[in-house]
Amino acid sequence: MFDKIWKTIRKPIHLQSDCLHQHRNQVASEFVHGANLAVKCVVCNACVEENKQRHCKCNHSIDQDLESTAIGDVGIVEHDAEANSSFAHAVINMVGMLIGLGQLSTPYALETGGWASAFLLIGLGVICAYTSHLLGKCLDKNPKSRSYSDIGWNAFGRRGRILAATFIYMEIFMALVSYTISLHDNIRTIFLGTRLRLPWAKLSTPQLLTVTAVLVALPSLWLRNLSSISFLSSGGILMSMLIFVSVASTAVFGGVKANHKIPVLQLLNIPTISGLYIFSYAGHIVFPNLYKAMKDPSKFTKVSIVSFGLVTTLYASLGFMGAKLFGPQVNPQITLSMPPHYIMTKIALWATVLTPMTKYALEFAPFAIQLEHNILPSSMSSRTKLIIRGCFGSILLLVILALALSVPYFEYVLSLTGSLVSVMIAVILPCAFYIKICWGQISKPHVLLNLILITIGSLLGVLGTISSSKMLLKNLQGAHAT
Repeated sequence: MFDKIWKTIRKPIHLQSDCLHQHRNQVASEFVHGANLAVKCVVCNACVEENKQRHCKCNHSIDQDLESTAIGDVGIVEHDAEANSSFAHAVINMVGMLIGLGQLSTPYALETGGWASAFLLIGLGVICAYTSHLLGKCLDKNPKSRSYSDIGWNAFGRRGRILAATFIYMEIFMALVSYTISLHDNIRTIFLGTRLRLPWAKLSTPQLLTVTAVLVALPSLWLRNLSSISFLSSGGILMSMLIFVSVASTAVFGGVKANHKIPVLQLLNIPTISGLYIFSYAGHIVFPNLYKAMKDPSKFTKVSIVSFGLVTTLYASLGFMGAKLFGPQVNPQITLSMPPHYIMTKIALWATVLTPMTKYALEFAPFAIQLEHNILPSSMSSRTKLIIRGCFGSILLLVILALALSVPYFEYVLSLTGSLVSVMIAVILPCAFYIKICWGQISKPHVLLNLILITIGSLLGVLGTISSSKMLLKNLQGAHAT
């Protein structure tokens, strides 16, 4: 029945080159691209150029029916024959993908909310691990599903796909704004005391340095070879590891005493910090690709439990460590609280600056793929498509830069992203998709559990969005008044 409905409402979609679809994973995860695109993907440049041929030189039919190329799909279809990821590899992929800006903000969130808010951090980790499990169950029901937006299609049809894709693109865009704000804050600390002036530009020295850094990264948006993009993403993983090691070493060798007392609970701050916590766990848009890449997908639930357990332990440890070391003076980005004379501080600061520069091309890839294969006409030459996607990416990055410089409030932008977008992707939508897809096959208590989680997610999302928006507007008004 589903196949008949699908065939009647969609237009036939043909690939210009099926070899493009061997690039395996959704491009919102730096680790998945670093591990899978660089190691496992095969780029057939001959097939890309000869896109008018019926069959590419790899003997793949261009008329292959693909469920994932409809509107809103931000992933690239992978071949199940290449599903060779082991349990350990899947855990490493998921852990590496989840660790990001969350490790910078967790100490601030714990200090702001009180040590009792660690229970919220742990609880959200458990909930997000569970919703990851639900995505695996949804994929079990329809083996043709290969991406997060495919699951949305299976649950609610075209509207579900568009809804999922909308929140995916929103999260990518807002996350890049947060990364650029982080770049600005850390580059200002690195070059503290430096003065740069351009007569025709009314920009401060940190703003000029941020613009320079973004312009240096701008050519990466013109890369068409995904292997090159995956190389950049591997650098992002290395930067995240350096940040964690640098912060941890400060507690041991940095000469800072962990003697600050963390408040028990600051209830009024919980809505704001809940967005920071949720953002730290929001990697669900890539989990379907991790699932499809596994040799034994039945172990996906165990992978989720182990991965979220490790990440939650890391976040909690880093949160308590940062709050005890720096107390009320802890910065929303822990790297900015570290002793300026300490060598590991300089390493952490540079790692934080370089991380966004490695992410721009990777995070833009979903937009570029959608533009090139589903929007631009197939008759257009590859060179023209490259120019259009490069110009579009450049304009988009400049818009992100302008927003980051206009709204330089890292903690509130990150919290707003978590409350407005990430809670939908990580909590509400997976539960809703699961109830709709598996309706009639799950018990009433199980349905009730998922409805409760949707309610909790909605409550945290609404309260967090209101709280972070108010704080953001308050700071903006204060900045304009001075």
